[in-house]
Amino acid sequence: MAQGHLQMILAALRKCQRTLFYLNKPSVTLVPFIGQRFVSQDAAYEFYCSFAKQCGFSIRRHRTRGKDGVGRGITRRDFTCHRGGHPQLKPSDDGKMQRNRKSSRCGCQAYMRIVKRADFDVPEWRITGFSNVHNHELLKSNEVRLLPAYCSISADDKSRICLYAKAGMSVRQMLRLMELEKGVKLGCLPFTEVDVRNLLQSFRNVDRDSDAMDLLKMCKYKKDKDPNFKYNFQIGANNRLEHIAWSYASSIRSYEAFGDSILFDTTHRLDSYDMILGIWLGVDNHGMNCFFGCVLLRDENVQSFSWALKAFLDFMNGKTPQTILSDQNMWLKEAIAIEMPRTKHGFCIWHIIAKFTDWFSVVLGLKYDEWKAEFRQLYNLHSVEDFEAGWSEMVDKYALHANKYIISLYALRTFWALPYLRCYFFAGMTSTFQSELINSFIQRFLGAQFHVDNFVEQVAAIVEFKDEAGGKQKMQRKVQKISLKTGSPMESHAAAVLTPYAFSKLQEELVLAPQYASLMVDQTYFIVRHHTDVDGGCKVLWIPHDDFISCSCHLFEFSGILCRHVLRVLSANNCFQIPDRCLPTRWRIINSSLIKPFQISTSDEHTGKVQLLQSMVSTLISESTETEERLDVACDQISMVLSRIKEFPGPAHGANDVTYNSPSDSLILPEVEDSDGIVQSYTAANSQESITLGKLKERRPRDGIDIYRKRRRCTVPCCVQFGHDTTDCPMMGADDLNGDGLGFL
Repeated sequence: MAQGHLQMILAALRKCQRTLFYLNKPSVTLVPFIGQRFVSQDAAYEFYCSFAKQCGFSIRRHRTRGKDGVGRGITRRDFTCHRGGHPQLKPSDDGKMQRNRKSSRCGCQAYMRIVKRADFDVPEWRITGFSNVHNHELLKSNEVRLLPAYCSISADDKSRICLYAKAGMSVRQMLRLMELEKGVKLGCLPFTEVDVRNLLQSFRNVDRDSDAMDLLKMCKYKKDKDPNFKYNFQIGANNRLEHIAWSYASSIRSYEAFGDSILFDTTHRLDSYDMILGIWLGVDNHGMNCFFGCVLLRDENVQSFSWALKAFLDFMNGKTPQTILSDQNMWLKEAIAIEMPRTKHGFCIWHIIAKFTDWFSVVLGLKYDEWKAEFRQLYNLHSVEDFEAGWSEMVDKYALHANKYIISLYALRTFWALPYLRCYFFAGMTSTFQSELINSFIQRFLGAQFHVDNFVEQVAAIVEFKDEAGGKQKMQRKVQKISLKTGSPMESHAAAVLTPYAFSKLQEELVLAPQYASLMVDQTYFIVRHHTDVDGGCKVLWIPHDDFISCSCHLFEFSGILCRHVLRVLSANNCFQIPDRCLPTRWRIINSSLIKPFQISTSDEHTGKVQLLQSMVSTLISESTETEERLDVACDQISMVLSRIKEFPGPAHGANDVTYNSPSDSLILPEVEDSDGIVQSYTAANSQESITLGKLKERRPRDGIDIYRKRRRCTVPCCVQFGHDTTDCPMMGADDLNGDGLGFL
């Protein structure tokens, strides 16, 4: 019966073959031109590859160039003809020259060059060089398809081949049927019979029927090993894994402290298993990404996303975030509204802007860059009224009333436009800088060919690697000085309380604050405007006896960092310390929710051991940060020691034990250097600041290393009895000064 149906299908397709052949004739060749834009270098490669195929040659990636060494990566890429360059003879291991194999390279000069430009803070690639002059004959259409660059099977063809294999078709029947479907001549597919057989063999190597049970066994093993590991799953028909989500103990602890604002990324798929990969992320007090959980979904619909959100909230003991960011997915939008009704939902602006080239470059033509600049201004406005008025003017100016993308953007403006989001806390995750960090972190998951049966372990390894790398980075910068730029007491107060990441952002506002004038309207109401402006400005409301202060720019509500307007009002009214409520716990050096109390016996012997351990740890840090090799050895050895310690049973809860908490109320900051080179020391104890100014110290080189401070006797009350100096004090420490900013778009 099945064979009869197959013959009927083949007969019908033969009748359509001629029609399909004419419908699939090659379209007019699109020639690259200087200034042409692409969203990525892969998109540029695909375009040039399509052009080359129609012309009769193939291309290859040639040289690249990085603009600098601070993480910006590749900024220029050249694509050349596959016959560009000249063959080079390379000596073998035994010193003899290799045999002169025939090469197709003949020095062809055809190329296309693209350069990365950051327009609207979103990277684009533009063509800056192009030449289509070849010094060899170009291949005909029936010959060019045999070049290795074009012998590939697309994702759609792979899915179709898999479907045919399940129907019991032979490889030759598959090829013939696909030739009829595509309207190509016999043997003119971009792949051969051997390619199809190799693909089918790779399919057979994946035992999909056992994937679900293998993954569940892995999760059960993790659960038995770590009771705090959490997972949930759903099995469908034929023992098929439909959904599975999991979170680690460290992720749950991080969420307790930094789960106020999260991102749920669902823009990637595991193609090998046709499952959506969802990742929950956040930002810690040092501006580094936190991994909260992971989910694999078979389908992309409201029910699937609702299941994922329910599982995530169950992992986190029902604690919902204040805000959540996601891509512009309508199914996910509806699911969040159902499962997290009190959570503010926003769309990632970088996902929206990445589509602008496809949406508007052709429609607007030469006006595209001008429109993009105006859109950026609208996006960064503070007032909703100004946004509404500016949007209407923009639509009228560029005649975009009927544009479906403009209509959709305006309908969803409360999910992406900053004037509608500034009243909610997003921890800086809307910035371009954070988007790059998040994308880099997600690429760790996609960089390898994952298999479902060990995916949990691979994710755990990535999370552990990230945590170790983050700790290593903080340790490396432990001895760095913090430069004070304003001399303001508020600046030194913030430096003693906030992490270097958060302090650097507050310091940017402090530096700009003197440029603004503070005008008192009444005792609690101020207008703050730039000294060059004659009207307008931000409105600041300050009620000192209630410890309340707010600004109409909403920077504090949006990022947890005080704005320049509030700082100007505080400074003008002789306020020398920032109010405690304006220094959020989640941005402080020590987060009390992450500090676990530990027990110290009252016995002298035990106290002596603890003091010895503290001294050894301090010495370990100072010695390990001297070189990269020392630091690597220290991290490896400490990891092994911690593993051995965890094998011993925990302490018994005896009556003679007393609780000792980490000193979150006594924040110690090492020497801080101001802009004049004066070394200062700050100790904030019990919320009372003590400032000691030191003399200008001479920097004496020692073996090529500058010595910035002398050894001083430790003055920390709980450590003075040990007889060590400041550099060895176990209570002394400062987190890394992260120069990366919240960098709003």
